[in-house]
Amino acid sequence: MPKTYRIGDLASLLDVPVETIRYYEREGLLPKPARSDGNYRLYAEGERARLEFILHCRALDMSLLEIRSLLRLRDDPEQGCAEVNAVLDEHIEHVTERMRALRRLHVELKALRAHCDAPSTSKDCGILHELATAPSSRRAGAAAGVHSSRRGH
Repeated sequence: MPKTYRIGDLASLLDVPVETIRYYEREGLLPKPARSDGNYRLYAEGERARLEFILHCRALDMSLLEIRSLLRLRDDPEQGCAEVNAVLDEHIEHVTERMRALRRLHVELKALRAHCDAPSTSKDCGILHELATAPSSRRAGAAAGVHSSRRGH
C-alpha cells in the first residue's frame, strides 16, 4: 500500500501549521485529499511533493497567482518552459521594485532618526514632531510601498 500521511503528520513533516495545508486546499493549490474510514484527510506522496513545491515557492515570496501558474505548467510536463521563465522574470521584477522601495524606506528612516541626535523628553523629541507633521507625499509612498502584500495576486 502506498505511503499516506494524515494532515497532522504531513504538517509536522513539513514544519507548517495544519491550517496552512487547509488554506492551500481551499485555494485550489492542493487537491481535496482522500479520506480514511474515520474521515481523516489522507495525503499521498504526490500531494506531499506538491505541498513542498508550494512551500518552496512561498519561501521565495511568490504570490498564489504565480504559484498557480507554475503548478499548471508543472502538471503539464510536455509544456515548454518559456512560460516558467516568464513567471519567474515577472517575480524578479516585483522583488526588484520592493528592494527599491526598501532602500527608499531606509533612507527616509535614517533621515527621520537624524531629527533626534540626543535623548530628551518625548515632548521635545524631533522624531515624534517630524512624524506628526509628515507630508502627505510620504504617507502616500508608504501606503503604496513596502508594507503592501502581493500574496493574493
